[in-house]
Amino acid sequence: MIIRSLTDCPVFDARDGTHLCELLHPSHFSGAVGARFSLAHAYLEPGGEMSYPPHRLAESHEVYYILAGSGMMHIGDEAGGEVHAGQVVSIPAGAVQHIANTGDERLVFLAIVDPMWTESDDERVV
Repeated sequence: MIIRSLTDCPVFDARDGTHLCELLHPSHFSGAVGARFSLAHAYLEPGGEMSYPPHRLAESHEVYYILAGSGMMHIGDEAGGEVHAGQVVSIPAGAVQHIANTGDERLVFLAIVDPMWTESDDERVV
């Protein structure tokens, strides 16, 4: 059984300005072996955005579930999708994407990646 608490999860900079905590990643928790997805809790401070260049996950589908705050989502040629708490954003595999915090509070979201996030799948697009 795996039970993780956000308060015990180390937060790190995800190479793009996003603060991230990997709540569940099959390669890090033996009880999760066999799971296809990874789950991370992430946030951007007010005025923050994923740094350029944008990125894409070549082989993985990603879903953001917005927990708090508001922002602007950019996926491929679709720019300016306003997002806020309670919304889900689906990001297809291979789509160039980034998100910006346009509000006055932290933009907090869950990032679910299937198959699980790997560094080799995360490509910076110039």
